[in-house]
Amino acid sequence: MALVTVFTLCVSIAQPKRESARPPTGNPERSRRVTAVGVPNRALTVTKGILLDKIKGGWAGQTIGVTFGGPYEFRFNGTYIQDYQPLLWYEGYLKQTMLNNPGLYDDLYMDLTFVDVFEKNGLDAPVDSFASAFANAGYMLWHANQAARYNILNGIKAPLSGHWLYNPHADDIDFQIEADFAGLMSPGMPNTSSAIADKIGHIMNYGDGWYGGVFISAMYTQAFVSNDVQTIVSEALKTIPQKSSFYQCINDVVKWHKQYPRDWHQCWFEIQKKWSSEIGCPDGVFNAFDIDAKINSAYVVLGLLYGNGDFGKSIEIATRAGQDADCNPSSVAGILGAMLGYNRIPVYWKLGLKEAEDIDFKYTSMSLKKVYDISLNHALKNIERNGGKINGDQITISLQRPATVQYEQSFEGIYPSELKSIRKQASDDWKIEFEGSGFVIKGEARKKTQAAADAIIEAELYIDGKKVETASFPTNFTTRRHELFWKYNLPQGKHEVVIKVVNPKSDYELYLRECIVYKNR
Repeated sequence: MALVTVFTLCVSIAQPKRESARPPTGNPERSRRVTAVGVPNRALTVTKGILLDKIKGGWAGQTIGVTFGGPYEFRFNGTYIQDYQPLLWYEGYLKQTMLNNPGLYDDLYMDLTFVDVFEKNGLDAPVDSFASAFANAGYMLWHANQAARYNILNGIKAPLSGHWLYNPHADDIDFQIEADFAGLMSPGMPNTSSAIADKIGHIMNYGDGWYGGVFISAMYTQAFVSNDVQTIVSEALKTIPQKSSFYQCINDVVKWHKQYPRDWHQCWFEIQKKWSSEIGCPDGVFNAFDIDAKINSAYVVLGLLYGNGDFGKSIEIATRAGQDADCNPSSVAGILGAMLGYNRIPVYWKLGLKEAEDIDFKYTSMSLKKVYDISLNHALKNIERNGGKINGDQITISLQRPATVQYEQSFEGIYPSELKSIRKQASDDWKIEFEGSGFVIKGEARKKTQAAADAIIEAELYIDGKKVETASFPTNFTTRRHELFWKYNLPQGKHEVVIKVVNPKSDYELYLRECIVYKNR
């Protein structure tokens, strides 16, 4: 059955500029420059039913993929799951997981937070409305999302909240796993998707972390217009600047797939050899843990290319690749779900889906059934405002050629050199000396007794005798600061860091775990 009817428009428009010439480290206070202006040269006409089927496929696919990969999340770090190990899937498993392990679905409830803001405030909702919605939500967050939440709650607004100078997790996977909505509401319109990603993705990420969301959402946009996964990958990659490490990593996966077309394990090894060195996320430096966006996007592309459109094979490879083994198959299954459409997702993988579609995701008032219709409505509005037409049941989309977004790179000229174990409570005047150009001090504010109520510890940071910062450290997990203190781009040399607790409390402590030291070469 033909899915789409395509016809060519005689339009002559200049080619998009592929890269901006901005400095590698960028200006964290720069104005947003991604727009939805594309280079349409053709249109695509589908029925409303087909469009809804693909949108449903995208949301259902995400849910299937994250449920399937959930038991293996970060249990296989720096290794893949062996072929002989069976992966769990059975009738009722999906509903059971949604009810009993709702925290697994952070991929979904973060997406739905942003969908809800669009629904309440319209397609032109300001960035602060998205930032406030997730910063004040009741769910737990980690990594770039939690660092951004803390920033926003403490007066550091987007895009500074996601910039690597203010967020040590800027290159982490966070926006990559929650950018699906931007692609699903922008069918065939990657530049529209990039504009949405620019607004929302810089709340919590920058550089490669932001590119992960741009790339994943662009693959969704292409899944509406192509049934070939290699085309979906290659077209979406055009949105990423070629000089970025993210582009180079994904381009390598494409190259290695051609070199080893029948051996995903060999391609996985090549990815590990070249791209598994974590320098940003403090939890991954000097550790096998790797939540970096580009390597996990590499596993997504690994699953897509070697699965070659086979739904089950694709999500199995993405899961077996390890690291963020629930989010990566969720992205794969969502993209393939949009490509195939809900009705063509194999019955085996929809076991129990019907019974789960009415369940609201925890922390939200949205179920799959609700978001299917809401997302369709957003897509229709987006289509119209970007040159498309709606004529009864016929939807005509003005397609866009992918334009490359601005170049930005985190953590340039910064290299981990030492991990200092601390493991003690901060005194009124605790200090550490090191030689390098930057540091991150890991730890947390915590209660000494379970009976103690949550409180906030305040502490001052001094570097080489100068006060740099006063920070608040909530003992409440959902509003915590992910790291205690950090500073990059210091002059290379010897430095002294002093932490002074301003309001010591007998039932609480500021616990210092480790210090990562960086050098500039």
